[in-house]
Amino acid sequence: MTVIVLTNCPAGLRGFLTRWLLEISAGVFIGNPSARVRDLLWKEVQEYADQGRALLAHTTNNEQGFTFRTHDHAWHPVDHEGLTLIRRPNREGAPTAPTQKKGWSNAAKRRRFGRG
Repeated sequence: MTVIVLTNCPAGLRGFLTRWLLEISAGVFIGNPSARVRDLLWKEVQEYADQGRALLAHTTNNEQGFTFRTHDHAWHPVDHEGLTLIRRPNREGAPTAPTQKKGWSNAAKRRRFGRG
């Protein structure tokens, strides 16, 4: 099984992929081409994606049962002890978790001093 997801890619590329894969939603293609055809399709996607992004996921003989590739995507696959995971970039200026106050909560203080 092969899945290709296109974002912000030319319509011609989408039309090209419909020759071998079924478009089940806008920019989402699935099918079961041979490995050789899959690799040729991925080369075409990389060449004609322009400013768009692309993601390819396909079944393979590994522990996870699948693997994936990305093109001009902010998220990148990373091998972590034999498992392929996605690394998301840190957002600059992203809000951080609120800092926790030190000491006892108001409810704990009331319980401790017998006022509640």
